[in-house]
Amino acid sequence: MNWQEVCEHPSLHDLPFKIELTEEGKLLMTPVKIYHAALQGELEFLLRSLLRSGKTLPECAIHTRKGIRVADVVWASEGVFAKIKHESACSVCPEICIEVVSASNTAEEMREKRKLYFEQGAKEVWLCTEQGEMIFFAAQGKREHSALVPAFPNRIEL
Repeated sequence: MNWQEVCEHPSLHDLPFKIELTEEGKLLMTPVKIYHAALQGELEFLLRSLLRSGKTLPECAIHTRKGIRVADVVWASEGVFAKIKHESACSVCPEICIEVVSASNTAEEMREKRKLYFEQGAKEVWLCTEQGEMIFFAAQGKREHSALVPAFPNRIEL
């Protein structure tokens, strides 16, 4: 199965799951909890408030060498958005990719996603814990704050 088939398959519409596709064509489905969705909404709101240009996208599918991965929230500059806006999955990574870490996520899974997003061109990858703590990464490693959005808070309050 490829990503276009996943997107068009009628039985996969309106599922209460986040869907990703492995390099072998296997579907990964993760249930999304309300608190997770609330953190995604707050992250989007803060990005739109702090960045006056570009686009924020929830549940953004990204082509990687290991299949399709879906970032919980991304921010794409106007230039990157112009390249990806008509794609089913991003051929190039938006500049900021954010993952809301769930109890089911492993540290290794998050390391792998960061690596894949950076390989596709992400400038920063952020992790948001279930407690709202923000962890910022550039390709070179962990950072105290975002270089792209220096005013972004280190903690999200719901």
